[in-house]
Amino acid sequence: MLSERQKAILKMIIEDYNTPVGSKAICGILGCSSATIRSDMNDLEELGLLEKTHVSSGRVPSEEGYRYYVNHLMEPKALTKDAVMKFDEIFRTKKVALTDTISKSLELISELTNCTIISLGRASHENFITKVEAIPVSDTSAAAIVVTNTGHVENRTVFFEEKVDIFEIKRTIDLINKYIVGTPLEEVHTKLELEVKPIIQESVDYQKKIFEAFCEFMNDVTDTPNVHMAGRNNIIKNFDDVDKIKHILDKFEDRDFIKTIKEKENGINIYIGGESEFDPDVSIVKSRYKSNGEEGTIAVIGPKRMEYDRVAALLQYIVDNLEE
Repeated sequence: MLSERQKAILKMIIEDYNTPVGSKAICGILGCSSATIRSDMNDLEELGLLEKTHVSSGRVPSEEGYRYYVNHLMEPKALTKDAVMKFDEIFRTKKVALTDTISKSLELISELTNCTIISLGRASHENFITKVEAIPVSDTSAAAIVVTNTGHVENRTVFFEEKVDIFEIKRTIDLINKYIVGTPLEEVHTKLELEVKPIIQESVDYQKKIFEAFCEFMNDVTDTPNVHMAGRNNIIKNFDDVDKIKHILDKFEDRDFIKTIKEKENGINIYIGGESEFDPDVSIVKSRYKSNGEEGTIAVIGPKRMEYDRVAALLQYIVDNLEE
């Protein structure tokens, strides 16, 4: 068990210093001799909470030290009045423009923390299909449109392997609408496979191809999260190693990996270094959110020395306001 002074030392090193810290930097603040602080820092090092980056350097928090701080010492830092005003201005439009609200919120968090922010959102189980439409673009393509009960619209140009008749496109879309209008998004794939596909199998080949093209689009709509990112280049500010920067930036481009950032637990959750699969030198602070028929994850990604108290408070403020 740590003494109160040892807790104060660990807390001070994490919150007030971004470089290796020696005993002389702390003794005047805590009113103790340098020898006393040095002894406490040695104890913290033996406990695995502090470590030296070089033989002659001061100490920095270890991964275990950050974990102890987050679990036992961290207190969320109050937002400044200026930050609150900026967020409140953003949240005024959330009911009519949720995507824009989330995007602007991420940009502001990025600005305030110098971290990279990612959100993964998808329609919740309360969302269902209200309409599927197709507008022919050419003999071999059409604009596919899906509309949900919340007014969310997805569209994409789908391509066919050969020329198709406009009438056959309409027949296929009418059949799809007949079976999936009113279906929750997470059930669309099952319904297409089990109820619509057997009927289509009895149709002519080009109608099957039309169905397959639209089926692929529908599956993408229901399975792929809406991804927003802000502060991608903040990684360059936070790391000096070029290979490390490239490794992290490459992960930001990997959409399959980005999907794994999805948070399953409630509340603000902090993953330090090796606790996540992202990178041993990176920490991730995540929370689930739910707003206007959409649910998802917001994640703040930065170095292990990030301001956990500030990041946690910002993330909690955003989640609370999104869910109001």
